[in-house]
Amino acid sequence: MDKLSQPRQRPEVQRELRRHFLRFLAASPFFAEALSETGWAQGTPPGDPKFAIPAAKDALSLLDFEALARQTLPPAHWGYMASGVDDNATLNANINAYSRIELRPRRLVDVSKIDYSIELFGVKYDSPIFLCPVGGHRMFHPEGELATGRASKAKNVMQVLSTQTSIAVEEVAKARGNAPWFQLYMPSKWEDAEKLVNRAQDAGCPAIAWTIDNLAGRNLETAERFRRNDTRECITCHATPNGGRRNTAMFTGLSGGGINPLDASWELFDKLRKITKVKLLLKGVETGEDAKMAREHGVDGIIVSNHGGRATEDLRPTIKTLPEVIQAVGNQIPVLVDGGVRRGSDAFKALAMGAKAVGIGRPYTWGLTAFGQQGVERVIDILQAELQRTMRQCGTPTVARITRSSVEAHLS
Repeated sequence: MDKLSQPRQRPEVQRELRRHFLRFLAASPFFAEALSETGWAQGTPPGDPKFAIPAAKDALSLLDFEALARQTLPPAHWGYMASGVDDNATLNANINAYSRIELRPRRLVDVSKIDYSIELFGVKYDSPIFLCPVGGHRMFHPEGELATGRASKAKNVMQVLSTQTSIAVEEVAKARGNAPWFQLYMPSKWEDAEKLVNRAQDAGCPAIAWTIDNLAGRNLETAERFRRNDTRECITCHATPNGGRRNTAMFTGLSGGGINPLDASWELFDKLRKITKVKLLLKGVETGEDAKMAREHGVDGIIVSNHGGRATEDLRPTIKTLPEVIQAVGNQIPVLVDGGVRRGSDAFKALAMGAKAVGIGRPYTWGLTAFGQQGVERVIDILQAELQRTMRQCGTPTVARITRSSVEAHLS
């Protein structure tokens, strides 16, 4: 077939292929080596007008912020945030799985008023989209978690603060006007775990989410490739030339014995349950078996997560494992999900598959990097505007009206 007789691809298909090609390049070791030898910033096509964004309000999609963050961050910081484990296959699976879920639009439904607020543990939020824990926000912006906290307050969305936060929970709570949820990396020594949990509770955190998907360690190959192409002297900020922050705000007063003990078990969860006075969730549950165990041991909620593809290269997108987890707990406790959400329509699909709330991680750090608090707010605004349009098109004026009948999934 000659060139003239070949069928032309639709523009949106061409853009999608181009986007996947850029992601492939970003994961390539050859591309990482070439970055230090070219003027192609962090892989951003030079002269592309869609990346010329003078203010947060001018961004049209989350991917605009991704491009800006890539231009702005030094290689090691970009690589740390962008990296999945091994071949980044699970990271990409999280994203790509949403394209295998179709919407089922309903017509002639009154959608003149849209309400996408939710209530979780007795607290009302203006959106089902929440900000996942991401460690070390100051590597993305000088104001760090304070900017993120102020943005979450301004938009009345839930924020989950990482144990690896660069700013103490007490300061973030002050910036928000109330304390965020606290994500717990379990210290290796139990006395340190008690101190950390009590500190979060004393700060007013209404919920603690123990992350259990990273207990065995991980292999961040892409992060390491970018780090090796970073010519800065990292030892000026980090504990070692390979990274690791010198001062982590939440580890003051602890013995420094490490986190994520390999001997963690359900018995350890039971000990944690006894000392936790606030809501206790498990983050990183991916199977029905573990969800059932969590329910039997008295967990208050579950966050279906694979750490954004940064824990195990299990190739199981979280949106695919979500129904299995929900079925196992029998709707007795709320189940949240994160991983791969890049559009408001993705959030809609997750809600339709049964999630109580939908978390984002990398997207809001892109906005934070580019424009601080305003960038985080704009990321939330874009997602909520897309969610609102999707709710109208599908005839679901409230979140409660978004059900399994709103989508058709092809995830097997």
